[in-house]
Amino acid sequence: MNPSRPARLARAKFALPSFVTLLSIACGFGSIVISVDNAQVGAPGDFRLAAILLVLAGVFDALDGFVARATNTQSDFGVQLDSIADVMNFGCAPGLLLYCYGFAQMSAAHPTIVRMGGLACFIFVACGALRLARFNISVGRTDPRYFVGMPITAGAACVASVVVAWPDPVVNNTQAFAVMALMVAVGTLMVSTVRFPSSKQRLSKGIIGVILVAVLLLVILQTRFFVLFFLLYICATLLLNIAWRSGWRGVAPPVVYADEEEV
Repeated sequence: MNPSRPARLARAKFALPSFVTLLSIACGFGSIVISVDNAQVGAPGDFRLAAILLVLAGVFDALDGFVARATNTQSDFGVQLDSIADVMNFGCAPGLLLYCYGFAQMSAAHPTIVRMGGLACFIFVACGALRLARFNISVGRTDPRYFVGMPITAGAACVASVVVAWPDPVVNNTQAFAVMALMVAVGTLMVSTVRFPSSKQRLSKGIIGVILVAVLLLVILQTRFFVLFFLLYICATLLLNIAWRSGWRGVAPPVVYADEEEV
């Protein structure tokens, strides 16, 4: 017996958010393919394209949740699919991109540095997976205005912004160690307990002013704006957390729930 037209439409509506998530996965997979194909070639344009695909994956990642809420089709299946997609798109894909970008061109002359670079990229991937696992079990148990640790999407965008700004592959030891430090530092921030502001903050005049300044800087700096943005984002967040620990309350600190220590 054929299902009725309303039943088919209902199934299609529930499939829409998952389809958007699959588009995000397609972007992440495309980034991986381009990174691998370009590892020994080292074409700057291809590395930049791989990084841009990660940004596009982030756009679809945000869009699938919006679509699910707009169509009232949230489901446990969608939550699990989104979490799996995040591990690949914002953990494995940027880790592999930075490995190919930072170390593939140095393999013959500096095998030890290449292995160290691979370890640093794995640390990033592992920290991203741990960050997602902690997030999945802490929903509803932490202040929604703040993330505990840097979100994995922001971590992926942070490392990808370096490739967008300077797409020429790494060719010397100084640059290689800088990439290692970047991957370990961002990975550490993801599993830290530092509170990062979320998009659920109330829109104030100060935030609107910051957005306008950011748009102006984007026009001026273009691709290098994103490196500056994440540098300021991390530094401002760390200073805010230090200020809270010192007793400053100019910005409302996160509410700590009774069972939060169990997370």
